[in-house]
Amino acid sequence: LSIMLTKFESKSARVKGLAFHPVRPWVCASLHTGVIQLWDYRVGTVIDRFEEHDGPVRGVDFHLIEPFIVSGGDDYKIKVWDYKLRRCLFTLLGHLDYIRTVQFHPNASQFPWILSASDDQTLRLWDFQKRTCLSVLTGHNHYVMSASFHPNEDLIVSASLDQTVRVWDTTGLRKKISGEDAGSGGFDSGVAFSMGGMGGGDNSGRGNDVSGALNVQAELFGTNDVVVKYVLEGHDRGVNWASFHPNLPLIASAADDRQIKLWRMSETKAWEVDTLRGHANNVSCCLFHPKQELVISDSEDRSIRVWDVSKRVGVQTFRREGDRFWILAAHRSQNLLAAGHDSGMIVFKLERERPASALGTANKLFYVRGRELFCHDYARSSNLQTGVDVPITSLRRVGQQAQTDGIGSAPRFITYNQHNPTEGNILVSSEVDGGCYELVTFSLASSSGNVTDGKRGSCMGPAVFIGRNRFAVLDRQTRQVVVKNLNNETTKRVQPPVPSADAIFDGGSSGRIILRADDRAILFEVQSRRILNEISAPKMKNVVWSADGSKCAILCKFGVIICNRQLEQLCSVTDSVRIKSGAWDHSPTGGTAGEIFIFTTQHHVKYCLATGDTGTIRTLDYPIYAQMVVGDQLFCLDREARARVVEIDTTEARFKLALNQKKYGQVMSMVKKSKLCGRAIVAYLQTKGFPEVALHFVKDPKTRFRLALACGNIDAAIECALTLEQSAENEEEGREIWGQLGSEALRQGNHQVVEMSYQRTKDFDRLSFLYLITGDNDKLRKMLKISQMRGDIMGRYHNALFLGDAEERVKVLEESGNMALAYISAKVHGLEEMAERIQVAIETNGGSVEGLLEKVDTADKKAGCLLQPPTAIVKGTNWPTKEVVKTTLEDFEGATDDYVEEEILQQNSAIENGAGWDNDDFDDDAPKVNGLAASMDDLDLDDDMGDWGDDLDLGDDMAEPEAVVDEMADLSDMGAGAGFSLPDGGRPPAACWSTNSSHAAVHIAAGGTAKAMQLLNRQIAVSDFDVLKNAMIGSYIGSFTSMPGVPGSGSMSVPLLANDSNGHPGSESLPRTSLKMKKLVTGIRQGYRFFQGGKFNDAKNAFIKVLIDIPLVVTDSRSEANEVKEMLEICREYIIAIRLKGAISENASNPARCTELSAYFTHCNLQPAHLLLALRSAMGTSFKQKNFISAAGFARRLLELPDMSSERNADLRVKATKVLQKSEQMARNEHQLNYNESATFKIDCQKFLPIYAGESSIKCSYCGSEYSD
Repeated sequence: LSIMLTKFESKSARVKGLAFHPVRPWVCASLHTGVIQLWDYRVGTVIDRFEEHDGPVRGVDFHLIEPFIVSGGDDYKIKVWDYKLRRCLFTLLGHLDYIRTVQFHPNASQFPWILSASDDQTLRLWDFQKRTCLSVLTGHNHYVMSASFHPNEDLIVSASLDQTVRVWDTTGLRKKISGEDAGSGGFDSGVAFSMGGMGGGDNSGRGNDVSGALNVQAELFGTNDVVVKYVLEGHDRGVNWASFHPNLPLIASAADDRQIKLWRMSETKAWEVDTLRGHANNVSCCLFHPKQELVISDSEDRSIRVWDVSKRVGVQTFRREGDRFWILAAHRSQNLLAAGHDSGMIVFKLERERPASALGTANKLFYVRGRELFCHDYARSSNLQTGVDVPITSLRRVGQQAQTDGIGSAPRFITYNQHNPTEGNILVSSEVDGGCYELVTFSLASSSGNVTDGKRGSCMGPAVFIGRNRFAVLDRQTRQVVVKNLNNETTKRVQPPVPSADAIFDGGSSGRIILRADDRAILFEVQSRRILNEISAPKMKNVVWSADGSKCAILCKFGVIICNRQLEQLCSVTDSVRIKSGAWDHSPTGGTAGEIFIFTTQHHVKYCLATGDTGTIRTLDYPIYAQMVVGDQLFCLDREARARVVEIDTTEARFKLALNQKKYGQVMSMVKKSKLCGRAIVAYLQTKGFPEVALHFVKDPKTRFRLALACGNIDAAIECALTLEQSAENEEEGREIWGQLGSEALRQGNHQVVEMSYQRTKDFDRLSFLYLITGDNDKLRKMLKISQMRGDIMGRYHNALFLGDAEERVKVLEESGNMALAYISAKVHGLEEMAERIQVAIETNGGSVEGLLEKVDTADKKAGCLLQPPTAIVKGTNWPTKEVVKTTLEDFEGATDDYVEEEILQQNSAIENGAGWDNDDFDDDAPKVNGLAASMDDLDLDDDMGDWGDDLDLGDDMAEPEAVVDEMADLSDMGAGAGFSLPDGGRPPAACWSTNSSHAAVHIAAGGTAKAMQLLNRQIAVSDFDVLKNAMIGSYIGSFTSMPGVPGSGSMSVPLLANDSNGHPGSESLPRTSLKMKKLVTGIRQGYRFFQGGKFNDAKNAFIKVLIDIPLVVTDSRSEANEVKEMLEICREYIIAIRLKGAISENASNPARCTELSAYFTHCNLQPAHLLLALRSAMGTSFKQKNFISAAGFARRLLELPDMSSERNADLRVKATKVLQKSEQMARNEHQLNYNESATFKIDCQKFLPIYAGESSIKCSYCGSEYSD
């Protein structure tokens, strides 16, 4: 069985009819339920549904030009649909039974015909423009199962259950309709029909009579316009399908006799050529492949088979369990097939169309076309074409298809040896028969000469070079990485770190490979056998390295992941369609080499930067496979393995790159010379914080106004606001514009513009407050008069309050009818005359002033003080702002054109300084935990043993011995015309921290506890955060310090920055954290001492404390991260050991269980000195319980310890020797134990039972402790 290359699969009712759209990525499926579905197979969505048929729809087809679909069903109806209008246009009636197939004429521009086949034993030709039946083809004496036009000639082929295939000649009908006299056949002499008239014919009475007579004759006996040319007999049972070859005079037919027959035609006769046998049930459909000499058939035996026409043998079989196949369809121009089955349909390819290729040195491209290996030299040109194809050698066919020209045997991968400058080495890998490779060696001076091949072998996935004379393959049997020399001799076998690895790719430098395993990419160093890094890469397909090896792009099925040479992810891009290929920029100038990655999809060329910026460059008419990008030229291969050069415009990508690299001179030069426009660029510049760049080339006033506000350019904003005010449709729109401008001007302290804005919007309340805070009392008095004229009581009172005018306030209260408040206000402010007058007015109206002043507290000395407006610090001029020097981005005239020269100078400087590969990050030996091993030397083994009791009692002869600048200084120099602008608002440190890191401790320090808890849950599956509460609080508090402020103010919280304390918080800012490696090391050492002294509860608490602190420790390097991982394992092992020690004490009354637990205790990964104590305890317990065989085993292990050779353990060595002698003499066990000394096992941390290899278990995602499943 072959593996089907599935592109799309749908789930639905049984599919009886299929048709591909000639241009768009659509497939139409007619279902047994009567529904017609229109699918986009590229994205896998239903575009539309048509549901007017009553019963199953068995035939469907697309028109080649018009937006029409024709369908025929069991309701005897042929319907023509317009998929743009999404409705049925008309219905053709005439058939008397189920309609099996329908088809538009392949020459759609000349013949508006529809061909239909029916169970009424006839075929019908229809003119869908006139909506009439042109001809009824009679002759079959059973159901007509299929009918189709010849793609080029005036022929129709039909298949029937009467066991015959008939070929019909439509030349007479074509001549009759087109008005031809005698002439040659074919489509060239046809006449076009107009879609304008849906009727036709002669309007005279005689014409109608003749037409009517002909229709009756046609219905009863058929017409002589279409005649039977051949009747093909040979099938033993009913024929289900027949189809023409697109070019050759061949016919293929499929029948219920489980056979496919090939027929050849001549001018006078047709005969059977061969029979293809292999199906085990009725063959439903068959067709010729439009591009290759193949026949594809499907059957009710649940299989699709592919046959070689020339060899007449089967080359591929695809089987689907549980679903019978009913229909096949082939795309006219692409290598796509569709098959309908009982539960839906499937769109697939027979073979991959991506040509195997690899980029070599000196602008050479190596690729395979057919069975030939070519070198395309871009440096040479011929016949105005870029590059010349030079054949290197012919490749041998491999696999079961080696004897045929069939499909599936083409190479899948090519790898060129970039490490060998003296000769050319190429590995050609194929997936035939599980995978194989071929090594081709040739001279670089003459690619077609001195070719050495024949060195072959089996592998899984691609084979890659890892050195000048070494390459690596993945063994498909053992899944080992096999290293071989250029003589194809195995030099080393390396077990990969993950057993599920299924492919290897180039690792970017000598000795490294990238393993693909379980949707992960693992950077693996073969020599040291260690994992350097790994990242998630779902459905990974290929790896593309930049020319300098500094970056790599991992191509996945629906995305691209950009990484550095340590495989650390820089960004990722996802797409809704499949990624076809990709290549890095190789431009020698401009600084874009290795920075812009160009990738292609089915219909687009797109770019991606390491910053995550992406965009679309251009569309494609057909898929291409990118190989190299130089400037604005994309060098690629098409699906026929022909070298192409596609023009692309990378201006947008280079612009974004220059902006991210802060090459502002280049940015402004591109703004002047390039046609950068569009909302996407403007939105991008705003998002990145560079609206002043967009301001230079945007002309729309509304957009310019928004950009001017974003970059704080008040002058440009005023200019745009005046323009927008004139073109505003209503007053409200103008008020909104000036309101936005006023808010920005107020933020910058430009109160003169704020005043103008408030005046234009007539916002009197804000205008009064502005005059208050700027100390302009004269204008405040004018505002008071304006409020009087407007009759605004509240505004008048506020202005009087701002001016400190008590008399005016009393007048306002009096005039507004608030007599009581007016009286109180007058009395409080000492205005006796006004108070008396108001009192008279109150009493005249029957009121009283008694008790009013009781509501006012007059005891306070300040109770009667008049509130005066505050004195403004700065009057008359705008508020002072910090001076900001204009950058090149703001000063358009300051942009220089010499950025290319600067790039060259920088490159030369880098070369002089010896810039190159940095290998310091990869040490051969992983560092150990600082001081952990050495800390054992500090322990006093002669201290009190605490709870380390000795259960060994051997008598007196074996008695055990006793245990042993001022930033505000320049403000006075600032004037109104000094050209100041407000700097961009900074970000608080906490916001920067949470953005710059995904570490939980950083988010806690920033106050993002909820996000930190989500990270901890996702990373190490934390569910109960109570145990982490103290550590989390400590991390938060420890990242800030408190400093006293000026007298009378509160203290200030100051962030503690870890890496950029000399600057403002930015994209690299991280906090200082309270938990450090040193604290963890101290905790581990403390646990060791407690454990050595037998204080197990204290030791357990110490190790648990370290275990809790580890998730909140931020490491500074990879070595520290490795140390933390080692500490995690240490804590786990010691906590298990301490819990086992406690269980031993609890089971003291159960000898067997106590002995078992003592045995398990010795299998914890402890320090040698602690393992010595554990073995001694287990030896004593086993000997005491008369389990002599176990005691002997513990004695042997004890004597094998290195520490036993020291002088201080001499007595214990003697004791262990005596135990071993006595135990070997007794040689029996009193109790049966669940313990196998020779087997490897893990300890169930809940039940304290062994979990042997192969037994299912559950592993803690944090510490790695295991529990039986």
